[in-house]
Amino acid sequence: MHSLEKMKVLVVEDNPNDVTIIKRAMRKSDVKCELYFARDGEEALDALAQKGEFEDTPRPDLILLDINLPKINGLEVLAKGEFRP
Repeated sequence: MHSLEKMKVLVVEDNPNDVTIIKRAMRKSDVKCELYFARDGEEALDALAQKGEFEDTPRPDLILLDINLPKINGLEVLAKGEFRP
């Protein structure tokens, strides 16, 4: 990642209150980033594979992954995810 580029962060979180806290924390930090959101494990896997509604979403530089997710939990996302540079 070039130093002038914003870090792309995929936030996988089903709790709207936690999403609000994450947005606020990132806004207050010195880290320049673009946030993308998935609400469950299936959406997270789609985002990593860039398919469905995430087809045009860039691959993340960082993933904030909740472990307790609906449909597919965070540990399963780690096991099934497509993690490549």
